[in-house]
Amino acid sequence: MNQDAPNQSSKQDESKQSSNPAASNGPSNRAASNESSASPERLRPGATLTPPADILEKGDTAIVYLDVPGADASGLDVTLERRILTISARVTSPAPEGYAPAYIEFRDGVYERRFAFSDQMDGGRIDATLKDGVLRLTIPKSPDAGAKKIAVKAA
Repeated sequence: MNQDAPNQSSKQDESKQSSNPAASNGPSNRAASNESSASPERLRPGATLTPPADILEKGDTAIVYLDVPGADASGLDVTLERRILTISARVTSPAPEGYAPAYIEFRDGVYERRFAFSDQMDGGRIDATLKDGVLRLTIPKSPDAGAKKIAVKAA
């Protein structure tokens, strides 16, 4: 590419793209056009990702679902400290053995989400399971979480 004439070369590049239907599809044109010099496109490595969550309540139990695709159970960290429930997991997307990445949209990074934990919930009995990229936390309510009557004494 000639740096002395940027306008001329950019016009040539534009005309090549407009005549190539695969070029109009954005970044995926590398894989679609079979370019031999395609290099992997990586987004910000180590990004912090916020997993979407659903919180459901039934009777004396709350259930939290978090989408953490790519995470495995050994890499998940669920902690409860000072009434803050923290979920974190590092994910990487290595190419299968013998393959080289041609185009990558999945990002390596860390899932992280925090929730303020209610006094009504029993943090000592949280059950966590991971299946098909979905973390399920079952959190029972404390047995003594009901309303308490406080006696008032005359002074």
